[in-house]
Formats: sequence, structure tokens, C-alpha cells
Amino acid sequence: MNIDRRLFKLIKEERAPFIFSVISGCIASGMLVTQAFYLSNVIDSAFIQKLGIEKLLPLLEFFALFSALRMFFNWASHAEANRGTLAIRKRIFSLLIEKVGTLGPIYTRSIQSGRLSTTLLKGVEALDAYYSQYIPQIFFALFTPILILCTIFPGDPISGTILLVSAPLIPLFMILIGKSASAMTEKQWKTMSRMSGYFLDVLQGLPTLKLFAQSKAQRDSIEKTGETFRHATMRVLKIAFLSSFTLELVGTIGIAIIAVGIGFRILDGKLTFQQALFVLLLTPDFYLPLRQLGTKFHAGMEGVSASKEIFDILEHTSPATVKETGFITQNTAGKYPIHFTDLSYSYPGATRPALDGLNITIPEGKTTAIIGPSGSGKSTMINLLLRFQEPSQGSITINGNPIQDIPLEGWHNQISWVPQHPYLFNASLKENILLARPDASEKEVNSALIKTGLSNFVSLLPEGLDTIIGEQGSRLSGGEAQRVALARAFLKNAPLLILDEPTSHTDPELEAALRNSMEELMQGRTTVIIAHRLETIKSANQIIVVSQGKITQCGTHNELFNAGGFYHDALLLQQEKTL
Repeated sequence: MNIDRRLFKLIKEERAPFIFSVISGCIASGMLVTQAFYLSNVIDSAFIQKLGIEKLLPLLEFFALFSALRMFFNWASHAEANRGTLAIRKRIFSLLIEKVGTLGPIYTRSIQSGRLSTTLLKGVEALDAYYSQYIPQIFFALFTPILILCTIFPGDPISGTILLVSAPLIPLFMILIGKSASAMTEKQWKTMSRMSGYFLDVLQGLPTLKLFAQSKAQRDSIEKTGETFRHATMRVLKIAFLSSFTLELVGTIGIAIIAVGIGFRILDGKLTFQQALFVLLLTPDFYLPLRQLGTKFHAGMEGVSASKEIFDILEHTSPATVKETGFITQNTAGKYPIHFTDLSYSYPGATRPALDGLNITIPEGKTTAIIGPSGSGKSTMINLLLRFQEPSQGSITINGNPIQDIPLEGWHNQISWVPQHPYLFNASLKENILLARPDASEKEVNSALIKTGLSNFVSLLPEGLDTIIGEQGSRLSGGEAQRVALARAFLKNAPLLILDEPTSHTDPELEAALRNSMEELMQGRTTVIIAHRLETIKSANQIIVVSQGKITQCGTHNELFNAGGFYHDALLLQQEKTL
């Protein structure tokens, strides 16, 4: 038997359906014994005692009654097990979604999206057989054989002894074969997860592969991966068929030995026909639950293998649980300065920290720009401020309150974030904009469209705001996608604005238009901007230069330009390129 303790613990929350399932199944086993008793009496009375139909009728009625009751309790057992399984699957899926949301985008970027989606969907679905079939069958495989043994032993101790001796052989073979099956199933699941992730990566990069004439090579690679998965699946099936053959063989031999023994004892007059038939009817049902346990063990193995990746996500280290402080109120983020104190962060496996002892203050109601070479730690600062990551050391505080003590949802409600590459969903343009504030009025949406220059574009769309823009905004240009991100920020109207320079990959005309929208958006807000084009941040109240995780310079445009260093050299270089 393979009972994963972590999976079994989840039953505690939904124990009632499983308790009813087991009880119903055990009652059905009792009905089975009673059914066999009346059937043996009917046959004995009809063919041996030659009784008439009027005397057989009560026996037939009882047989029909217990047959119906057995069918009902079998149905109830399966229905309750399925109900409990559905509840657990929903709960696990909710826990996974909540956990992935808590871990944030940094975690989701660290693993293949195809592999993650396979775990969330196929992995949770694979638990169905484990909970609805395998777990209840463990109890039935214990209860039913014991019940039949207790029924057979008083009338035929020899047959009971044979059953008692042969019964352990089935679990023994199941354990021996099950170890190999478990390893093979786990390998098969990992192969499928890798294949799913790889296949999605290839699909997403198909234009690039076509451009570099690598699509055929990748097709061959996918075919090879598919063959590997097929071989892994066939190995699992081979072991499953071998297991079924072995268990059936043990059961068949046991039944044959009992049948031969009963035959001799009937001839010797040591057993009546009714007793012999009763034992023979129950003998197959003695082995059946044990054989079914072996079959359902293999069915549940995929769920056990999938659960390892599920629990890898659920048990992944997440940010510390926050406590309600009452400090967070509307516009809190814009009323007080934000302090970075001895702030450090190291990525797992990195040779040096991404941030190393930062001490800086972001003043309220003003614009702070962060610049530096690639890999200097700019994005890490923003991720820590957005709480996509938690500091390794040090703290970020607002008016002396650590942001870790502020409810995450309340903190995010006060931030408008315009990333360099905004994510757009395969939904209507209106739905994508309303993500910022679903309860916004039509007037507010139109105002955001006007401020970002989207109103003319929307008027040209065939269905206006209801036009579907495709996955990741595939039907929009890069500039239009950036305008949608700015429209979200206008609509949210949050006191803290974080901009990951949305004009870095735009032409001069579009850059000027977006800059005008950004300047209007920044008015009266605490703004943090990662700058790539330094011309756009000359008016910033504070410019922070970051290099190798440390702050090397801080000041206004004039102060930094006159002081020389990275800002001075980078600005002159960009000005030369535009000439």
C-alpha cells in the first residue's frame, strides 16, 4: 500500500463523504454475503430438495431485496467518494492558485509555464483516481475478506484456512511489483511535465525558430521527446499488466484449490450442497477486493507522482504572513516617505547579492528615478517595493511601519505599476483596461482613453472597446499596448506610481506622446521610475545611480551631471547617438 501522508491529511477537511463511502461499501459487502446465502439456498431448494415455486418465492424475494440493497450501497459508496474527491480537488486547486499568487511573478518566471500549467490542471485531475478509488478500496480490501472469512470458517474451516494462507500472497506480490510501478510512474509523470513545458516553449518561440530555420530540428526533438514519453508509458503499462496477471493467477489458483477440496468433501458427505455452494460463491469475492486494490493502486500512482510537484509548490518558501496593523489607509503610500534601510537581497545560487545594504529615502509626492547598468539591481529594488520578493536583510518602511506588516492586498491597492512589457489578456480591450478598477464608470474609462491617446484608436476598431485584442495583446502594436498600461494607471488613480520606462523601445514621436501622458499621470503622486532614456528624467526630484547592488550616486540632474560618473557619461553617450 502506498499512502502519501500529505495527501491523506487533506481528507480530514472532507472526511464526511469518505466515511459515508467506506460505511456504504462495508454494508454492500454485508449484502454480498447475505445475497450469496439466499442464492445458495434458492439453488439448493430448487435442484436438490425439489421444492415448488411457492416455497422458493420468499427466498427469491429476499435474494432480490439484498441484491437491490447491495446495488444501492455500492452506488452510494462511489457517489460519496466522488463527492469527497471533487471537494478535495477544488481545495487543492484553490490552494495552488493562492500559493502561486503569494509567490508572485518572480516564482512563475523561474519555472517553465507549460510545466506549471500541467501541474495545476493535469496534476490536480490525476488525484481523482487516488481519492475516489484507491483510498476507499484500502478499507474494502481489509473489511470484505475478514467478513467472508468469519462467515466461512464456522461451516468450512478447511476452506477458511486455505483462504487465510493464500490471502497474504496478493498484497505481497502487489508490494513487490508496486515498488517498480511507483518508480516507473514517477518517471513517466516527470517526462510528461518536461514534455509539456518544452512543447509550450517551442510553440511560443515558433516565429524565431522559423526565422533561424530551426523549426524542423525542434520538430524532430519534440518527436524524440514524445517517443521517450511513449516508452515510459508502455513500461508502466507492462508492469500494470504483469501485476494484474500475477494477482489474477494467485486468486485463480486459490479458487481452484478450494473448489477441488469442496468437491471431495461433498462426495465424502462432510459438506452439504448448500454449504459448498455458499463457500464457492463467496470465494471469488474474497479475492476480488484484494485484486481490485492492486488495480486501483496503479490507477492512483499517477496522482501520487503528480502530488510531489503539487507539494513542491505548496511547500515552497513564501513571504512571511502579514499582520493587520490598521496603518494602511487610503493614500497612505502617498502621504509618507518610503525608507530603504540596510536593504539586501540575494537570488538563490547567485555568487553576489543583487542588492547590498541600500540606504535611501523616496520622498512623498515627488519623482525618484533609478538608473544603472544592466544587472545593477534596479528591477530588484522595484520587485521588493512591489513585494514580489522579500528582503534577505534590512527593511522597507513607511512612516516607520515595515511594509511586510501591511496587508498585501491593501498595499497593492495603492500602487499603479506600468511595466516595460505590460501583460494583456485574450479578452476585450475594455476588460483589459478595467482590470485596474472593475467598478469604474464608462465616463472614467473614456477619460483614461483620452488622457493616453487611445480614444482615436478605439474609434477605428470594428467593435470599439469590446474588440478582442488577442493573447498578450497580439493585435496591438507595442505603443498601443503601452497606452493600455497607462490607461490602467489613470483609471486606478493610486497615490504611488511605479514606471518601468515604457518609452524605452518606442520611436521619438510615440515617445513624446507617451511622455506627455506620463507627466500628467505623475502629477501629485509619489513616483518611482526606472529610466533607460536619461533625457526623460532630467526633471526628476531625485536620481539614484545603482551599480552592482549598491548606490553610487544620488542627486538631481544638475548635481549628478556636474559631479561626473555614470550619469554624466551615459547622458553624453545617448545625446551623441541622437545627433
